[in-house]
Amino acid sequence: MDAGREDGLEVALAAARARAVGAGGVDVGAVFDAHGKYVARVLRCLGVRDQELADVCQEVFLVVQRRLRELDGRASLRTWLYAICVRKALAARRDAARRRAREAPETSEPIGERTPQDELERTRRLAQAIEILGGIAEDKRAVFVLYEVEQLPMPEVAEIVGCPLQTAYSRLYAARKEIAEALRRLRAGGRAE
Repeated sequence: MDAGREDGLEVALAAARARAVGAGGVDVGAVFDAHGKYVARVLRCLGVRDQELADVCQEVFLVVQRRLRELDGRASLRTWLYAICVRKALAARRDAARRRAREAPETSEPIGERTPQDELERTRRLAQAIEILGGIAEDKRAVFVLYEVEQLPMPEVAEIVGCPLQTAYSRLYAARKEIAEALRRLRAGGRAE
């Protein structure tokens, strides 16, 4: 994400935090301060586009604001936040797909301070990663991102996605296999290094 979009995310997150602090009783602001960047990173890993990231992040913290009192200690706060992120990311991707089907293609955004070559390489790699992750079923993608990207222990991953431990391992192995196959196809097609 370039500096302009990062600043936009910070402004949106600051506005969400200000509303959260004023929510009375429950200090959602403290939760936001401790986990705001984590939530944004998780949403990005789950396929939320940069243009929608601030809005979806705000939606996550609106859920936190409404339901923080219901957190009963069976799961850690980060686990609970991740589960909210999974649901919000899925909804955001579905909404974005519907909008793209109705709208004309987007125009490119300004490059920022990177050189055109740097931006081209970054965009290419990001597009490849998104293409590969986008080709994996949601249940497998969630397990893969939680375990491989967020490095959560598998019992916690299984709890978040709501499946037995062995099922979570099975989904992880299946996701790894699909990713390896996709990378092999990309390399064979001359599109990956």
